[in-house]
Amino acid sequence: MEARLINRQGTWRDVADDCRVTVGKEAGTGEPSDSWKKKILLAEHTPIRNLWFRVEVVGIKYWVAMELRTHCVGVVPADDIQFAIRSQRTDRTGIPRDDLPQSALVTMRVMLNANALISISRRRLCLKEPTAEARLAWRAVVDTVATVDHIVADVCVPDCAYRGQCYAFSGTCGYFRELIRCKESQTVEQIKL
Repeated sequence: MEARLINRQGTWRDVADDCRVTVGKEAGTGEPSDSWKKKILLAEHTPIRNLWFRVEVVGIKYWVAMELRTHCVGVVPADDIQFAIRSQRTDRTGIPRDDLPQSALVTMRVMLNANALISISRRRLCLKEPTAEARLAWRAVVDTVATVDHIVADVCVPDCAYRGQCYAFSGTCGYFRELIRCKESQTVEQIKL
């Protein structure tokens, strides 16, 4: 499985200028600081929805793509669909659908904004709830975004890190306790999903 960035739309200047409009200021100049970018991402203010990333994942299992497809908030429709995933329909493939396994490798494209990336990451980077395959696929998407905007990717964390506690229905995996332990010893940067 391989993820690659198709394109990016919107700039940090656009986000900052949208913020300036809300407080009655004229458009600014230059690139906003990294600390400001992180602050607005963590606050999840509406203007971050103007940063868009189109990512393609090649060689993803069909059922994993379907698991990721359940997310829709902040995902822009592309040709009237939210995720573009290679079909298993007989009229599209020429192969009887019953002969195409759920494990068939397909290509998936998704275009999503920074807010959606954060939101989906809360669910799909969890070590307890999603399948390991979905977690790895989503990690590939986040890592791909990191190649063009590491600040956006850096705030993509599992729900326990986001909310300060594990809320998984099936109980905790222990990751959050490890985050707390590392934070207390000031080594939180050493933890990587």
